[in-house]
Amino acid sequence: MATVYDINKGINRSIEFKGIRAQYIVYLAVGMVILLLLFAILYMTGVNIYICLAIVVPGGGGLVLVIQTMSKKYGEHGLAKQMASRQLPRAIRTRSRRLFINLKDSTHAHQ
Repeated sequence: MATVYDINKGINRSIEFKGIRAQYIVYLAVGMVILLLLFAILYMTGVNIYICLAIVVPGGGGLVLVIQTMSKKYGEHGLAKQMASRQLPRAIRTRSRRLFINLKDSTHAHQ
């Protein structure tokens, strides 16, 4: 009888959890830990538990919605590309043609 091997078709794919991809899973986890710490601090300072829940539960829901929206909008690498594109100059200005003349001369010299 032949041996049957399962093929893992997820090789080289990014991690995905309920529509949230790659680094957004980490953002969601960090946000949830911050909300947990906020709840603990509020509770330990003597704030009513219902007020603590009224702050933390909508915050968690909003966090999940924002992270899902960002994951769908930017994709796996899109947020990094968006942040990198902000560092590019809108235009490059030069007041002299000397650079282009020197480039033209150097290309003819090699031929």
